Amino acid sequence: MKKKERRTEDPQWINAMCDVLIGGALAGLVAILALLLCAVLLSIGIVPVDAMYGVVLAVCVAGSLVGGIYAIHKVSGRSLLVGLGVGAVLFLLLLTAGLIVYEESSIANGGAGILCACLCGGAIPGLLARKPKKKHRR
Repeated sequence: MKKKERRTEDPQWINAMCDVLIGGALAGLVAILALLLCAVLLSIGIVPVDAMYGVVLAVCVAGSLVGGIYAIHKVSGRSLLVGLGVGAVLFLLLLTAGLIVYEESSIANGGAGILCACLCGGAIPGLLARKPKKKHRR
């Protein structure tokens, strides 16, 4: 009696999810470094304190944009879903860091804006990387 051999290959979706997680981690790293730069500019006095919420949203967009570009280049197909996945991973990383530091989270404290910024930043490279549809000959 022959035993069934298992495939040693990973399914394609596992590789895609790993690339999305790596893109999300890259997005988090870019966001942390950009926020560090903004904190230095704030302490010098170049960036006003009133503009910090807008700066945080811009940093979230930039971070998920960079992570989304990386993940979309690694995964072939479903670019919009990959970009949105990177944005969601970045939001979850930021939410986890906020919960660790402040021990609570609230949507009223700007969480909805950060979620939208992360998802939009990830969706931008997803939309731009789409291949045009082929025209059918008549």
